[in-house]
Amino acid sequence: MIRKALCTIVPLMTTAVCAAAEKPNIVIIYIDDMGIGDIGCYGGRFVPTPNIDKLAEEGLRFEQYYSAAPVSSPSRCGLTTGMFPLEVGINTYLHEKAGNRKCEQRDYLDDRLPSMARAFHEAGYATAHIGKWHMGGGRDVYNAPSIHNYGFDEYVSTYESPDPDPAITATRWIWSDKDSVKRWRRTEYFVDRSIDFIRRHKGLPFFLNLWPDDMHTPWVPESLAGKKGQWGKQHAFEPVLAELDRQIGRFVEALDQMGLTENTLIIFTSDNGPAPSFKSQRTTQLRGMKNSLYEGGIRMPFIIKYPKRIEAGRVNSRSVVCAVDLYPSLCSIAGIPTEKGYKGDGQNCAKILLGKSDARRKSDLMWDFGRNKHFASPADPYHTGVRTLPFGAVNGNFW
Repeated sequence: MIRKALCTIVPLMTTAVCAAAEKPNIVIIYIDDMGIGDIGCYGGRFVPTPNIDKLAEEGLRFEQYYSAAPVSSPSRCGLTTGMFPLEVGINTYLHEKAGNRKCEQRDYLDDRLPSMARAFHEAGYATAHIGKWHMGGGRDVYNAPSIHNYGFDEYVSTYESPDPDPAITATRWIWSDKDSVKRWRRTEYFVDRSIDFIRRHKGLPFFLNLWPDDMHTPWVPESLAGKKGQWGKQHAFEPVLAELDRQIGRFVEALDQMGLTENTLIIFTSDNGPAPSFKSQRTTQLRGMKNSLYEGGIRMPFIIKYPKRIEAGRVNSRSVVCAVDLYPSLCSIAGIPTEKGYKGDGQNCAKILLGKSDARRKSDLMWDFGRNKHFASPADPYHTGVRTLPFGAVNGNFW
């Protein structure tokens, strides 16, 4: 009532400011290669993750959320488009053109396909992508579309993108000791840029992808900066996880300080399972890991916080939700239309995400990975199983 009165009584208030008072801000924090067992509130025992756990304490935690794929590029494409990766023609991580051909996939996500950010942009949101992209560009792919084409006003991206940020790409690889922003400060840098974006668009609703990449190997804490042989070991992983958690806390605190917490919807999740899994500790003993169609490869942590509409401290262990559901669901929650003619594979789970329902799934899900010998599968056969295993779920029953 107060918001509506303000917009009526103060005729000089802009339409944008009035709209911002009604429309929720959207933040998708998409971690790279994070296992469900990395986080304390899911049973993780590596290092405390108090800031991520606090998101769950203040929001809603899901126990049956699934990524669209067990590896980076198709996972990100599924979330972005609301379509199964098989339909968009990207089956595994995007690499050199020759490797893409061997894996029977395209070189980049077609910018004519749907894009969740574009729907929010068309609805008047300020939009930004900050962090890992990996949906085209980098390596020897020079013709990938600009990130702007997918509906983003601005972006800061890593090596595997069409226009990487020079501060984190001094060389043609995912990181370098020559980068002006060191590996152990990347998430801090992404959080800084995210906070700056939000501050510069005060008065407008915003849609933000905050996609850190430092849980992907190599793990390079400052204490091990010159010790390359240690970068894949648990004692390198743990301080990187602790720093990620600290930066998530810093980002949420900045929202608090700007008075945006109540009307900001934050999603915290991961693109795919971990690698390495440390004998399945990082998957809470679920079979599978990155590049695997078993649960450890596709069942991800998923926390949603939206104080204005979601009751704090709840857990949904019954509903099956997938990354492809987020496009139609978030548009519904925000009260905006999807793109004209949009036909995705996800279902509108708005009531489930808001904690108003714990209904079983009504539509099928499917996954595809490993159709030929060129796909990178886990070295341990226990985590690999059958190389190609499309499967689905109806009403939460898997086969």
